[in-house]
Amino acid sequence: MDLGLAGRRALVTGGTKGIGRATAELLAEEGAGIAICARDAGEVEETVAALRARGVPATGRALDVADADALRAWVRDAGQELGGIDVVVANVSALAVATDEAAWHAGYEVDMMHSVRTVDAAMPFLEASGAGSIVLVSSVSGREIDFAAGPYGAFKAALIHYAQGLAHRLAPKGIRANTVSPGNIYFPGGVWARIERDNAALYASALALNPMGRMGTPQEVARGVVFLASPAASFVSGTNLVVDGALTRGVQF
Repeated sequence: MDLGLAGRRALVTGGTKGIGRATAELLAEEGAGIAICARDAGEVEETVAALRARGVPATGRALDVADADALRAWVRDAGQELGGIDVVVANVSALAVATDEAAWHAGYEVDMMHSVRTVDAAMPFLEASGAGSIVLVSSVSGREIDFAAGPYGAFKAALIHYAQGLAHRLAPKGIRANTVSPGNIYFPGGVWARIERDNAALYASALALNPMGRMGTPQEVARGVVFLASPAASFVSGTNLVVDGALTRGVQF
């Protein structure tokens, strides 16, 4: 299937590792120009070089997405450098699973407000696109109570509500908005790799909950993100796509 992404311009926050990196790479494979951000300057530089090696325009900047001014400036500058923005993928999470006030603050600023600020800053470009698309990365923890209940689950649920509101409000402008909710996703250096190393009991219990007998990969989530972002999904808006290998049991109507 031709996803229709050749020549499109996409922003991916947290684009140097995990789901964000896999999404940026797949968008590049489809011919889209890419702008990424992440906190580590060296990782940003390496990722941008790898994306350019795929034959597409690519740019990146090191920043903390909780820094509102830096985030807005990056979106503006990336849009100007790429010549527009057609796709926004907001992917960064604070992974705030504690229940103290610091965790609630981190989850709000990173998971929630980074998504809102990225969308708002990109809106003039999306309105000019003619095929604007927003994909927010949520989580199955936004659908059910698990060990990440608290700020992480609450803000992931809020992202789904926010995206569906965007979908309704922006439909007359030709801009779509969707969410993707991954289950347990494993990759070297990721949260589940750290848990496997530092808390073997929690890792074993979590792994046992996966009916497929394994956790997912960033690439498996990225395929869903990129499809929803693409013109191939031109009539799909307001959807929450669960990519969890049948982990969750709640029925999604």
